[in-house]
Amino acid sequence: MHYQPNGGWLELICGSMFSGKTEELLRRIRRTQIARKKIQTFKPRIDDRYGLGRVASHNGVSHDDVHVVADAAELLRLVDADTEVVAIDEIQFFDADIVDACDELANQGKRVIVAGLDQDFRGEAFGPMPELLARAERVSKLHAICVVCGASASRTQRLIDGRPARYDEPIILVGGSESYEARCRTCHEVPGRPVSPLIERQGDSVRG
Repeated sequence: MHYQPNGGWLELICGSMFSGKTEELLRRIRRTQIARKKIQTFKPRIDDRYGLGRVASHNGVSHDDVHVVADAAELLRLVDADTEVVAIDEIQFFDADIVDACDELANQGKRVIVAGLDQDFRGEAFGPMPELLARAERVSKLHAICVVCGASASRTQRLIDGRPARYDEPIILVGGSESYEARCRTCHEVPGRPVSPLIERQGDSVRG
């Protein structure tokens, strides 16, 4: 059943690359249009894979009339007072201010729908996503298919020259299938990942 509290609210769509996040966002956008709600769609300027002013999924589904913004402050300035629904794609690329921006829009009575990667290529929390996950009224976590073993995939594998990227590579490197794969926990590889102090202590106690 669709969750619809009184007033505004925040709903978040997350998962790995190729899990259908943008496709699900576009589905919800289409439903608001059918319901004749006034909607504005946004994406960060850094994401130019499918052209500025356009949100598109990997399978070719797209939505035009998109505001491309540099930061959360610009996004807030562009939201019209009578807008009922605000949709934001690739929200992980914004800084921490996007959390307060989403809260403010929801507090104004708007339905805020956001989509983004919950983990970076290292398998660690991506930017503002943990706080958004905590504040959202509704969370949908989607999964892809692991290209190695066929299991349910929750992680994004970055490849550089066909090999897994090392832990110390830059976090943000916008790309598509030529740079990334969906993988499960077992098949996900991050060479050079530091061992946590807890695991080191456990290893020392076993050896001792």
